[in-house]
Amino acid sequence: MSARLGLFIILGITLWRVVTLHFDSTDLFVDEAQYWFWSQNLDFGYYSKPPMIAWVIRAMTELAGSTSIYWIRLSGPLIHMATAIILMKTAKRLVGPKVEGWTGATFITLPGVALSSVFFSTDVVLLFFLTVALWAYFGLTEKRSVGLALLMGFAFGCAFLSKYAILFVVPGGLVALILLPSARIAWRDFCISVVVALAVAAPNLWWNLAHDATTVRHTTSIAHWSKLGIDFAGGLGFFGAQFGVVGPIVFFALLWAVARGLRGKVDGREALLIWLSIPVVVLITLQALVAKAYANWGVTAYIAGTILAVWLLERLWPKGLRLSLAINGTASLLFPLAAVFAHQLVLPDGNEIMKRYLGRSEISREAGELARQSATSIIVSDSRDLLADMFHTLRNDNVRIYAKPPVGAPDNYYEQTFALPGNIADSVLYVTTHPVECAQAPELIRSWQPAQGYYRGKTIFAYRVSPTCLAAD
Repeated sequence: MSARLGLFIILGITLWRVVTLHFDSTDLFVDEAQYWFWSQNLDFGYYSKPPMIAWVIRAMTELAGSTSIYWIRLSGPLIHMATAIILMKTAKRLVGPKVEGWTGATFITLPGVALSSVFFSTDVVLLFFLTVALWAYFGLTEKRSVGLALLMGFAFGCAFLSKYAILFVVPGGLVALILLPSARIAWRDFCISVVVALAVAAPNLWWNLAHDATTVRHTTSIAHWSKLGIDFAGGLGFFGAQFGVVGPIVFFALLWAVARGLRGKVDGREALLIWLSIPVVVLITLQALVAKAYANWGVTAYIAGTILAVWLLERLWPKGLRLSLAINGTASLLFPLAAVFAHQLVLPDGNEIMKRYLGRSEISREAGELARQSATSIIVSDSRDLLADMFHTLRNDNVRIYAKPPVGAPDNYYEQTFALPGNIADSVLYVTTHPVECAQAPELIRSWQPAQGYYRGKTIFAYRVSPTCLAAD
């Protein structure tokens, strides 16, 4: 495949995603709504993630002059497009022009890329900066360059500000620097890159120090390191899920490359790509085996991994490249349609296929209406999910929204930063998924069970209640 055809596929897929996104019928997922809310409260760090995604959303919505769902999500397909184009040039720099077009076309159609082109996530920005860093790094393996060293350090620092998962690449990269002559760069350039990366990451490191290491503690808590054990099903589940994240043929090609490497049938460049990708999968598989891991935790493997898989398939199984593009490309075309027809795609049990992305804004609008009926301008909730959507859906309503005051350490960003102040005396509308018992006898305004979406079958309670009741509870 020529570079021109690869670029055409990238632009065509991106245009499809941008157009179908306009007709998307889903609500913001809880994480997306939270990222948007962060973007309205700019900082150098947040409760559960570093700040880059909030900065990106703020830039996009400011340029658009709108905070609608479309503009919040539009950065996803556009950034992936940029990543695919830079990855083409990265593959050309390391391998040569013969894999340039295939690398771009393969990356833009990866199932994980298709998913995060519809539902915006931190992985999108992380992979972009990782790709830029690798482009600069592969250049430094060929020649000394202060400019490339500065760029590599800056990009790595920005990747750190996007998601701490960038650190999963470091162990394999360091091993490659030690073992492979083809991986080594000048000490001067290495030191420059490290200093620049630390300088870029410093504001977030400082923010963590000033906030009791909140993000770091949250990151380690979701890894469940306090509950270590052996979970073979978890390890196998994560490993098997990688066939879905990048497609069955791409992941098979990566395993094939490892097998060839163990038999000594790879050159220095292939070995370098293996060290920059496979250790990430191994590390997260071990994490899933002893604690817990989500399928997307290994995404940093698939920048170098895409180049590695394409290079191997181009030489040893060219038909596999075409078959992979057909499989992943079809999925990439169909997936946005699932978001467009999210209400129509229903399983036999009555649940929508896209259930977790539906029904959230409806509850927020109902809460806003109940607040008006109850003559209160304050809505409080103990649910991160409910709060996330209410802040966005009710952003133009004349209401103030708070989290229920935490008992002990806050469990989320809303409890940390937007807990109900103690100086409010008037009754508030308290929206929750749990019945409330309090000595002040809260007034139940309404309870209901949504008929569709994420909250289908669950009961939502709305109470008119005194703030002292929530504090006591």
